[in-house]
Amino acid sequence: MRLLSLIGKARAKAKARRARSSRAVVHWLFLRALGAVYLIAFTSLRVQVLGLYGSRGIQPIRELLAALRAQEGPRAYRLAPSLLWLGSSDRDLVRLCRAGQVCALALLVGVAPGLMSAASWALYLSFVSVGRDFLSFQWDALLLESGLHATLLTPTRSTRGARADQPPWLGGVLMRWLAFRLNFQSGFAKLQSQDATWRRFTACAYHYETQPLPTRLGWYAHHLPRPIQRASTAAALAIELGAPFLMFAPRKARKLGFSALAGLQALIAATGNYAFFNILTVALAAWTLDDGSFPGLHRLARPGRRPPGRRRGALARVCGRIAYGALSTLLATASAVTFAAHLRRRPLRTRLTALDRLIDPFRSVNAYGLFAVMTTARPEIVVEGSNDGVTWREYLFRYKPSRPEDAPRTVAPHQPRLDWQMWFAAFSRRPPSWFVAFLARVLEGSPEVLKLLAANPFPDRPPRYVRALLYDYRMTDLETQRRTGAWWRRDLIGTYFPAATIRPEPRGAHVRH
Repeated sequence: MRLLSLIGKARAKAKARRARSSRAVVHWLFLRALGAVYLIAFTSLRVQVLGLYGSRGIQPIRELLAALRAQEGPRAYRLAPSLLWLGSSDRDLVRLCRAGQVCALALLVGVAPGLMSAASWALYLSFVSVGRDFLSFQWDALLLESGLHATLLTPTRSTRGARADQPPWLGGVLMRWLAFRLNFQSGFAKLQSQDATWRRFTACAYHYETQPLPTRLGWYAHHLPRPIQRASTAAALAIELGAPFLMFAPRKARKLGFSALAGLQALIAATGNYAFFNILTVALAAWTLDDGSFPGLHRLARPGRRPPGRRRGALARVCGRIAYGALSTLLATASAVTFAAHLRRRPLRTRLTALDRLIDPFRSVNAYGLFAVMTTARPEIVVEGSNDGVTWREYLFRYKPSRPEDAPRTVAPHQPRLDWQMWFAAFSRRPPSWFVAFLARVLEGSPEVLKLLAANPFPDRPPRYVRALLYDYRMTDLETQRRTGAWWRRDLIGTYFPAATIRPEPRGAHVRH
């Protein structure tokens, strides 16, 4: 009996050691999380794509492609790799979003993960490479980089004894390297900027109020005592700068690092709307762990051996391994150069410049660093329309602050991209070109663009004039909110865009700015 007990303990220890060295379950979880994020991204884009990029949208992709082809010639296809070169009509835009949804759903349920991961990446790149302002967010770049790395997770071995779901060792290392760069650079950029709010640990005292789309919980977090705001600022910096190094530490330290990073992302998601960024960041951080951290999922993930089938020849296996190693080395080298350049705050003068030009159009090797400089004020643009230039009516947005009585909303993981860009535009001294195009579409009464807004104050016909005013928004205090129901107070700063029209002016007309 004692011998059997010793044998059982030895087997249990061996099983635990295999779990600590295996990432088959981590791989299984990550691919499904990636499929979920792709599904969210394509579904969110689909309901906005015509208003943003359609023929009557703010930035029609068809016009961009035509201008790029006329300016660059055949080089345009390399600078903007996109399936939309094959067709960029309104129907094509919607079809491409639907194709992305299908591929993402297949990846989510585990159908042909290698193929579906590559297809989802190519489809999303097709939009990002030509999407300009509305697809230029860090999580768009992060999704492309994560998606390209995920294509390297499909095992290249084909022998009968190869694990069907155990990711290649180098692929797992690259995923942890990506997770390290994402989190460490986010913290380092805050120190590198020498921003006073981060150096004095007061950033969180401004963040909840001035972030693009706060939630209702973020409104309450803004009213926390100043010592708590200082402590949370210090904790955020400590986690972003310290926890990434635990990714390569012993097992217990890795679990601690993952818990800290996941907890930080949970708090960020609870107080602000950052699309799918928080989900994807936690999914990447999961590569810090091993299969022993998920004891209840081994049967669900069904780790096992590849089913018997036709074996590839020796030459095919060698070629596959060479291609895999070359692509992995290319990504590792490019990301290391980008990382080093980001730390130095200037490009590295190396022979790898040609490599940068080669991979840059694919938007899949990036530097990261959100909120390196904390905004301490919240200017907001209010768009108004008028038929006589005297009486003005406000266009209400779905999610960004408009009326003072409108409470902050939770919209993530969906991202209202127009609302987000309105936040950036408010900090611009000159209205960006897309904003001018947006006002023109409002004057035209484009139904695709008006669907992006919460309400149209001119339902029968478009107004003759539009203008934009700039307001300073501040969160009300708790007592004022309870007494008046107002979540915001706003004070007029001035005119952001003067009254304009696309119709001939009637004689004797006078527009009040």
